[in-house]
Amino acid sequence: MPKVNPVPSFHLMVKPTGAECNLSCDYCYFLPKQELCKEVTRMSDETLELYIKQLIEAHQTNQVTIAWQGGEPTIIGLEFYKKSVKLAKKYAKVSQKIEYTIQTNGTLLDENWCKFFKQNNFLVGLSLDGPAKYHNRFRSSHIQVVASLELLKKHDVEFDILCTVNSANADHPKEIYEYFRDELGVNYYHFIPIVEKNQEFTVSPEQYGRFLTEIFDQWIQNDIGKVFVRTFDNALASWVQAPQTACIFAPICGTSLIMMPNGDVYSCDHFVDDKHLLGNISENHLSDLVGSAQQRKFGQTKHTSLPSSCQECHYLFACNGGCPKNRWENKLNYLCPAYKTFFKHIDKSMQEMAELLRQGRAPAGIMNK
Repeated sequence: MPKVNPVPSFHLMVKPTGAECNLSCDYCYFLPKQELCKEVTRMSDETLELYIKQLIEAHQTNQVTIAWQGGEPTIIGLEFYKKSVKLAKKYAKVSQKIEYTIQTNGTLLDENWCKFFKQNNFLVGLSLDGPAKYHNRFRSSHIQVVASLELLKKHDVEFDILCTVNSANADHPKEIYEYFRDELGVNYYHFIPIVEKNQEFTVSPEQYGRFLTEIFDQWIQNDIGKVFVRTFDNALASWVQAPQTACIFAPICGTSLIMMPNGDVYSCDHFVDDKHLLGNISENHLSDLVGSAQQRKFGQTKHTSLPSSCQECHYLFACNGGCPKNRWENKLNYLCPAYKTFFKHIDKSMQEMAELLRQGRAPAGIMNK
């Protein structure tokens, strides 16, 4: 067996169908990437096995996450994922725990998919942008997604909602929050701002700042410990000086890579181009690609390219300049005003929750004040 070089902790999202999807959502940034995989649009069994083997070898930890994304990853079919689970069991070390995640638009799920997810402890990310009047503005799939959500609940599959925040739903945070919590009975959310230059669906910084703060106010009054919003968890990690798990708020990035169906590995989901192609797993071991000088430089550039206004900002510890893909004018993040609004709004509450944690008490104690 060739020597496998140890690499830092990393996360690899794999796109077994590349940018191929059964929907054509207006705001999808990845659909244009179909040009990259004209010759190989679906991952072969050979590439699948090579990927699973190398991913497990590259991890020095006892936990390995196998993450699937798209496009729409379910269009490759259920048998593909059954093979992936068998391969993971074949190559996993005795001490290693394998975890599985998949992000789906929810239009193709059925009983068989949900039974498989439950049997193999998949964490499912389900794309849903709120009630039908908002969700269907840029993706007409609300009925199918809600039906899939009920199937996931029926089979007791662990899942969360990935809700994009765009120009159609950004002005209705309270309605969206209550829809997820009260009507759908879901308590795990991940809000992703849609930001593309000069596009009608792009959320404005003012909208996004209000969206986060209004949802935070709903959450902190009644729902700490019952409802989990990833952005709030990430913020609390910054206030208690814990390692940041969200790449957009980490001091450096480069630990969240992607792989296309032909085995090509890129620096990041938002930098899939020739400049950021690290190589192919059929030619170089995944650990060498993740730990390459090119990838280290990519990650460090997030910090070294910070403008002076970021370096002097009171909330640099929580933001770290945000995602580099959104640094447009003078290297300042497009969402900078939103983050400043949000972090200033939550600062006092976060300090109080951080103090509760230092005392060995639950942050939910803040609700009793």
